[in-house]
Amino acid sequence: MPELPDVEGFRKVLVSCAKGRAIRRVDVRDAGVLHGVSVRRLRDALEGRRFTEPERHGKWLLARTGGPTLLLHFGMTGRLLCARPDEALEAHDRVLFTLSGEHQLRYRDQRKLQGLWLADDDSGVAHLLDRQGPDALAVDREDFEDALSSRRGHIKTVLTDQSVLAGLGNLLADEILWRAGLHPRLRSGDLTETERRRLYTHMRRTLRSAVTAGCVPPRDSWLTGHRDDPDPICPRCGTHLRRFRLAGRGTVWCPQCQPDEA
Repeated sequence: MPELPDVEGFRKVLVSCAKGRAIRRVDVRDAGVLHGVSVRRLRDALEGRRFTEPERHGKWLLARTGGPTLLLHFGMTGRLLCARPDEALEAHDRVLFTLSGEHQLRYRDQRKLQGLWLADDDSGVAHLLDRQGPDALAVDREDFEDALSSRRGHIKTVLTDQSVLAGLGNLLADEILWRAGLHPRLRSGDLTETERRRLYTHMRRTLRSAVTAGCVPPRDSWLTGHRDDPDPICPRCGTHLRRFRLAGRGTVWCPQCQPDEA
């Protein structure tokens, strides 16, 4: 599933492929990925405009044009790619933006769980994002700690709640909690100030590394690099990792590094 680092990578694709380029044509190959906007309205709003500097908030990508803003959410399987217009299409290429300079931006998505929205102005963007918490990469420590201390749910569930903090998904939450030495079932509101600060520090470090990689990297030194092993071993202490489901999410943790104090 694309998480904050992946979407930051898609933002960079948009910059390199489309920033400053005129949108010559919009081809919607599958209207099922459009939300609250028709094919005709999308074309009328975007064709002839130019993509400007894009922004990212959590898992949302904001493709600005100086007028309407195209908002993209990648769900479980979405991607943004840059191609040439004459390159062969794939079955899951849902929307194509043909640009000046022989560039084409492609929204590709197999499962179509999210998709594309259009906002006419900044108030429309704010309306679409009004249930999003602060961006996990931009939030300051005080706001982060306030958000966690005011909630009673399990810390893993709170971290992946986009209304609390935007951008963290399953892989990042497990990785950050493992690095911070916190069990995923601990109650968010029960964390000490020291634990909240440690969690914030490890979140920042993990996100910076993952953004550089363009994904949550499956490195040998990361929990992420072992979570799908048949018999996963903690890369830090060598203990056998454990699995369970928490709020419907597959969760991996180390019983030695993350003692259960719930």
